[in-house]
Amino acid sequence: MSFRSLATLSALAITAVNAANFRRVTCPDGNIASHAACCPFFSLRDDLQANLFQGQCGEDVHEVVRLTFHDAITFSEQLQREGQFAGGGADGSVLVFPTVEANFPANLGISDSIDNLVQFLKNHTDVSAADMVQFAGAVGLTNCPGAPQIQFLAGRPNATAPGPIGLIPEPQDNVTSILARFADGGGFTPDEVIALLSSHTIARADHVDPTLDAAPFDSTPFTFDTQIFLEVLLKGVGFPGADGANVGEVESPLPLTSGTDVGELRLQSDFALARDPRTACIWQGFVNEQEKMMAAFKAAMAKLAVVAQDVNSLVDCTDVLPPPLPPKAKPATFPATKTRADIQQACLASPFPNLATDPGAVETLIPHCQDGDMECATVQFTLSGEMEGDDS
Repeated sequence: MSFRSLATLSALAITAVNAANFRRVTCPDGNIASHAACCPFFSLRDDLQANLFQGQCGEDVHEVVRLTFHDAITFSEQLQREGQFAGGGADGSVLVFPTVEANFPANLGISDSIDNLVQFLKNHTDVSAADMVQFAGAVGLTNCPGAPQIQFLAGRPNATAPGPIGLIPEPQDNVTSILARFADGGGFTPDEVIALLSSHTIARADHVDPTLDAAPFDSTPFTFDTQIFLEVLLKGVGFPGADGANVGEVESPLPLTSGTDVGELRLQSDFALARDPRTACIWQGFVNEQEKMMAAFKAAMAKLAVVAQDVNSLVDCTDVLPPPLPPKAKPATFPATKTRADIQQACLASPFPNLATDPGAVETLIPHCQDGDMECATVQFTLSGEMEGDDS
């Protein structure tokens, strides 16, 4: 399947915002930027890297990437046609109204990243809340090996009202409603929906099963790779939590849990999208196709980041972002004890890739922390501005 139309749209957006960016400027801090509007983002970049992400593709990165989506998707073309308030899309409403959208059912657990970014917003007053959300997500991804450098455009105005409730898809939703919501929330195609779900390769959940802390969605949660697309196709054998299935959860292929090393959690929505005839082939097509996945995710994120925004008024400040980390030199592999026989193939239009199996006679145990430790250092601010230590 081709992403030609999406790539063309993204290229046009880049051309539009680059039209006025032909003359580089020296910022007050000495950094060189493509436009004066980019200057405030250098200090914000350094602050985020040093005091939030700490050079790791950890929980703080995942939470901020999740926030970029939950902020942008609160827009509805249907509500707009009906003359109702349709939401502002990528307008930072989740930060401007931190005690409103954090209480939406689909935003369970998102208050951690909201509280964190609100503090950076207070220290960087020349950056809008709307830009803060998308910039933080773009910076965070550069800490994950294999993630593409996504485009960052500056100049979004702040939200004037909270986004409407009920516009964020949830893991228990069926495929038809998920695809319809994405189409209504910014004209996303089924291919683009799956491309955006590449982010689940670094995702972990705290609230689908409330008994688990940071349950990963694949066996390599600190690397932006295609394992998510492989492992969601493996047949489930159990649940990582002691209480069994929860709302939005189905059986996992790697449920083994030991201490703080939590087994893999599988979302019902991922399971269904990987097997639905409308999306199964694009899902399977990303297995062991790192460059294809990276390009599709980059294009889809460029579209997400400007939902309901006037692209012609924005400035391309992508050059402020840190360089991305290259992919790991490792192809997709079946986790130990898993083989081709464990695949539930739903796309029969093309053969499934031939992959090796990781060595080991027992089920893969997924490390809780990037460095293999049992406690991962993260940063957590409160809305009052106090910082709490959080070893999770």
